[in-house]
Amino acid sequence: MDTLDTIGDAAAAQAFRRLVRHLRHRSDAQNVDLMGLAGFCRNCLGDWVAEAAGIDKAAGRDAVYGMPYGDWKRAHQTEASPDQLRRMEQSVAKNA
Repeated sequence: MDTLDTIGDAAAAQAFRRLVRHLRHRSDAQNVDLMGLAGFCRNCLGDWVAEAAGIDKAAGRDAVYGMPYGDWKRAHQTEASPDQLRRMEQSVAKNA
């Protein structure tokens, strides 16, 4: 058994909320960089929330961003460099 499965739902939910609040605070951490390092980003997390909660993707992303994604994007997202895009593509390829 994976020890992750032994963590109670309340503790897991608390850790999840802490992660989401950390990502909200660190708006300087661009999604393309998260994708380049870890193969997932805020959008992925929002999509996973939507899937788990049975809600649409926009609502899942709103929950993660704390606002509509378009608003967050206008306020915080910068243009991705070719190097960032290359790292992201290489990292995402590992997810398969």
